[in-house]
Amino acid sequence: MQEEQMSPDDRDFVTALASGLEVVRAFDAEHPRMTLSEVAERTGMNRAKARRFLLTLHALGYVRKRERHFELAPKVLQLGYAFLSANRYQHIIQSVLEDITAESGESSSLGVLEDDEVTYVARSSAKHRLMDISIAVGTRLPAAYTSMGRALLAQLSDEQLEAFLGRVTLDHHTDKAITERSALREQILKAREQGYVVVDQELDSGLRSLAVPVYYANGDLIGAINISTNATRVGLDILLGDYLPLLQRKAAELREQVL
Repeated sequence: MQEEQMSPDDRDFVTALASGLEVVRAFDAEHPRMTLSEVAERTGMNRAKARRFLLTLHALGYVRKRERHFELAPKVLQLGYAFLSANRYQHIIQSVLEDITAESGESSSLGVLEDDEVTYVARSSAKHRLMDISIAVGTRLPAAYTSMGRALLAQLSDEQLEAFLGRVTLDHHTDKAITERSALREQILKAREQGYVVVDQELDSGLRSLAVPVYYANGDLIGAINISTNATRVGLDILLGDYLPLLQRKAAELREQVL
């Protein structure tokens, strides 16, 4: 279940804070350094507004300026560290992910749904590399094209799911990527029914992943855990026959340990 969130129209909603965080989130692997104009375009702000937020973030040490370009400063990592250190169950989650990697030989992660993306909040990496981009804690990927994303979208109410489907942009990442909303809805509803998701080379050619949702002992959603594999090395029979029971067992362990 998703927590009820405040509307931007609520009188307690601080628009300036939301806009500042939006500027921070505008930087990603494809946009590590941007000009003022590029930040304004990415956030939908006018140049004057974007400039004020960038200069404020610069003054606080969260953004660096190099000639005409802005980029995130290392101090931004403190925001992520605050989450990790405040989460008293982080060491349990990390231990479970490392167990999954040890047993399967594959990378395993825990992600949460943020807007229309999955944010990686814990990860155990295997030695072999799976994607062109580097995955680490804090990485954001489109929920529509990741196994963790679909596992988490399956936890939404029907109303929330339809809202997502109405606004999400479906991209042709690979020849196997779903680009029809009806087909994506079908896959998410299938995930809701069966309790797991396989996404086969829809985000990156050769990347095959499996995910299940994980819960606190009281039934509240923590996020989703996955196993990412190379499609040429690990067949669907192994993924479902060996790795799915492993993920389900580890998800049950987390539910027992995380109160």
